[in-house]
Parts: sequence; structure tokens; C-alpha cells
Amino acid sequence: MVVLSNKLVILFLWLQSGEALNVFESSVREKNSLSFLGKAWLRKAAATAGAIAVAGVGPSELMKSSPEWSISAFAARPQNAASSAGSRVNKDADSLLRLGLPLEGVKGEKEVRKLQASVEAIRDDLRAKRIAAVLNDVEGAKRAVNAYKTVLTSAAPTSERRSEIETKINELDAELQPISIALSTLGSAGSPQEREALDEAGARQEKAAELVTQIETRLVPPNYAAIIPENDIASVPGASSIPRLNGRARVQFILKKGPQAIEEGRPKFDIDGKLYDRARLELIVDGYTAPITSGNFLDLIQKKFYDGMPIQRADGFVVQLGDPDGPDGPLVGYQPNKDGPIRRVPLEVSLASDKQHPIYGTTTEDIGKGANPVSLPFQAYGVLGMAREEYDPDSASSQFFFLLFDSDLTPAGKNFLDGRYASFGYTVVGAEFLGDVVEGDVVESATIIRAPPPFGNYQAQDI
Repeated sequence: MVVLSNKLVILFLWLQSGEALNVFESSVREKNSLSFLGKAWLRKAAATAGAIAVAGVGPSELMKSSPEWSISAFAARPQNAASSAGSRVNKDADSLLRLGLPLEGVKGEKEVRKLQASVEAIRDDLRAKRIAAVLNDVEGAKRAVNAYKTVLTSAAPTSERRSEIETKINELDAELQPISIALSTLGSAGSPQEREALDEAGARQEKAAELVTQIETRLVPPNYAAIIPENDIASVPGASSIPRLNGRARVQFILKKGPQAIEEGRPKFDIDGKLYDRARLELIVDGYTAPITSGNFLDLIQKKFYDGMPIQRADGFVVQLGDPDGPDGPLVGYQPNKDGPIRRVPLEVSLASDKQHPIYGTTTEDIGKGANPVSLPFQAYGVLGMAREEYDPDSASSQFFFLLFDSDLTPAGKNFLDGRYASFGYTVVGAEFLGDVVEGDVVESATIIRAPPPFGNYQAQDI
């Protein structure tokens, strides 16, 4: 079974244990300096310690099992810098998907990103119950709609999309004022009236944000596709024949409790005390920035590869599956032909500044771009990532994981995953179920809901 690096687990557990600061202070006393670590970095890094910790395993046991491990491998270098400004981490999957759209250099990009930010500010302040700020945000969003309407409609690449964008902008404008109206009947703190008003405002904001998504997708150039240098993937077994996803797809995973959970008296998923027979997850898979990884995933879903497969890792950090014969079997990935080679998927990483040219076969750190933000960062609960062997970037196949992101434990840009593992989508419905998934739970079915050719016949922009 392919897993995330044990050395990363060791690093984080060691930092969490507090031993790191002792080593640092001891080194300072002995040498008066320590060139590759600083106490401030250690304190920040220690905050991320639990992110890759394996439940029930202490740092001392892991250190003994890997005596060759060295902290110098994770020096405080520029590539470990945060990928977002300030301390606030954007962990909203829908927002990250909007930011992942390939709009760089497209007419109207600057304006639509400002419009997006203004609508998302409403969400942030609503969650914090900063009502005065919400009302200001609504007015700011309305000004943005009026200021950018002409630019955005004229930026549409086709006449059909121009008409659609104009309609969406008018619908967006109509959703904003009811947010302020709903909050005018707020009532006292903690009252049912307050809850009802906040729910109404939240629903309106979600609709407004979805309309922004629909506007942005219509600005993506028709027939857009990432540029794949075929020479970079030619040496990876089976990679050239993997069908590719151009655009995005929506898929559904249905999970049920496995035999062990049922035997232990937990036959249902428990979400805040409410019980469910099945966990229904919907995922947006992104072929704009990871066409090979996403295409491989959809191809396996079409082949029913994941149907009936048990969850093989659920440790509070990730939920992982995809090993065809389990961790004790000889196979580690999808085998197209009996007795043939395992299909390999090259490491595929897209930088936010150049989405059309994914990087293949190497980590961003190895080519000196570790500080560059990626298109789909590992900073949302339920982000999809490909598992691979530690020292072979092109060893992914069928195993993937849902990252159980925690912004307190895994700050953006300090999670040691961006640029090292391929991220290819987000869980947009049902992510809350992932916290109650345990090893042995079973994928009842995995299906494609909507996808463009060759995985479906869906041609519209709204996945």
C-alpha cells in the first residue's frame, strides 16, 4: 500500500513533542547558532504537528524505527512559506475551485476576481456574525456588480456566453439586497429569529457565490486544455494511454459501514448525533490543472474499480483507498491486463501562475519552485490527493486520499503536501462524513454524475 511519507509523520510528531525546541536551545548553547532552524519557525511548525500524526504512535517509537531521519531535510527554506497572505486560511472548497479556474490573461479576469472576493467577504463575516461588516460587504458587492457588468459581458468569448453572463449578473444583483433585508429582522442573540435570519442570509450568499462561479466558468476559453509535454510522461508505464479530462467532472461516492464497525455496534455514520445509513460524497474533479490524474480517476470509476473496495487507511489525517488487493497483497495499483504492468500516473502539479502548463515527474521543490502557490492547494477538508511512493514521483496509480485538513494543524503553504503530491479536486458535498469513516468501511458505489467527453456527454459549463 502506498502511503504518505513516514518521514513527514516523524517530522510532525517530533515537532509536536516539544523535543525540537530542546534540541534547538541545546544547539544554541553549544554552537551559539544553528543556521537552518530558527526558534520562531519551530514554534510555527510545531503548530502543524498533528496534521500527519498517526493515531496512537508516539514520536519516540517512530524515531527508533527510522534512525536515518534528519531534521536538516526540512530546513526553514523559502519553499515552506505560506501560500496565502495573512493568517486567515481560505479552506472553502468552492472558493478554491473558483480560484483554480484558468482565467490568467483572460479579459475580465481582474474584475471577476474582485467580484468574487466581494461576495466571499459576505460569507466570512456572516460566519463570524459581524453584521455591520456584512451590510458593508453587500453594498460593496453591489457596487462591484454595477462597475464590472459591462466589462464582464464584453469579455465573454462567444455571443451565447455573453448573453448568459448578462443574465447571471442580473441574477446576482437580485440575490444581494435580500441578504440585508434578512438581517434587518435579526432578533436577539441566540434566538430562533436570529437563526432563521442568518440561515436566510447564508442561503442567499451561497446562491450569489454560485452565480459568481457560473460567470467565471463562462469566461474560460472554449476548448481550453492544459498543455502536456508528451516527452515528460513517455517513460511512465501506461501514462500516454490514460484518457484525459479537459474541464471538470462531478462524481459521487456512496460509503457504507464495514463488517468491523457493524460488529462493534456502529452500523451507521454519526454526524453530530444524527445517524445515516450511507455517506454520500460529491467530488469536483479538476481536469483544467490535472488532466492526466483526473482522467485516470474517472477511467477507474467507469471501470467500477472502486466499487466494493474497503477503506484502507483512516487515521485522522487522511482517508485513503485504492489498493486493489489490500496492504498485504502484491499489487499496489491498477493492472489493466492480467500479469501485465501496473498503470502508473506521473506526478502532476499545476502552479497557480501558469495553470496551462502542469509540471510532470518532479516536485516543485526539486526544480526550485517550492515557494510558488499551486492551483489546487491542500487546504480544504476533503481535498483529493494521489498517494505515491516516497522516492518515486511517478509511482501513483489507483490509490488516492481525502485530506482531513485542519487549518490550525496544517497552515496553508506549511503543509508539506503542496507541490509534492498531486491534488486534483475537492469534496463539495458530504465532507462532514469523512470524519466518521474508519478502516474497513466500504465504497458501495462510485459513479460519474456529470462529465465532458470521453467520460460523459455533458457539454455545459456548470458542473
